[in-house]
Amino acid sequence: MNIHPKAYFSWSSGKDSAIALYHLQEAGLEVSRLITTVNEHFARVSMHGLRRELLEQQAMETGIPLSVIEVPKQPTMKDYDTLMNKALEVLQIDGFTHCGFGDIYLEDLKDYREQQLHPYGIQGIFPIWEKDTKMLLQEFISLGFKAIVICLRSDLLDESFLGREIDTSFIEDLPKGVDPCGENGEFHTFCYDGPIFTNPITFIKGDQVFRAYEAPKQENQPISEMGFWFLDLLPANN
Repeated sequence: MNIHPKAYFSWSSGKDSAIALYHLQEAGLEVSRLITTVNEHFARVSMHGLRRELLEQQAMETGIPLSVIEVPKQPTMKDYDTLMNKALEVLQIDGFTHCGFGDIYLEDLKDYREQQLHPYGIQGIFPIWEKDTKMLLQEFISLGFKAIVICLRSDLLDESFLGREIDTSFIEDLPKGVDPCGENGEFHTFCYDGPIFTNPITFIKGDQVFRAYEAPKQENQPISEMGFWFLDLLPANN
């Protein structure tokens, strides 16, 4: 690592990003930009469905400037790669040499990120890689972080988990086979308080919405649907 590397962070708005950013800062790495992918049609964070206003409040409370990569309503992988490559060109020109991620176990995703960064001379940093996810979530709680479940897969978790706080009882109530950090896509969170923020992000719980999407195609299996529950959070000042 350079003596004074210029680093940005791939920010998802959830708990894993929050604790990964915390560990980078505790290690003395100065992160000077957050990067998040937002659906331009819905003005929401891709996959999680968090409103852009709350994302911007998060960034403001970290004190780190936010850059948004806007993707179309129904982006293809080609769309995503093209937009990300354009963003990486700008980051390279701006002198960034390192990027932090909150990934834990998904080797294919880690490889993909590193391959994407390589042509631009940017090194990926994975501060919580291969951490025990139950212990990591317990550390998250003990550090004073707070998060709420805003998205979950309906075939893996009951709707009652939507809107739950990430606390000790949440860990205890998770069904067998569900990763404590949702590393396999079981659930996603919004982190609204903790040591990386100057002040908590305030919000109001809105509607719960169910949506079905085409599931990834499996060999010798018909195309099926995956169902997701989303909790809409509204900024408290609305």
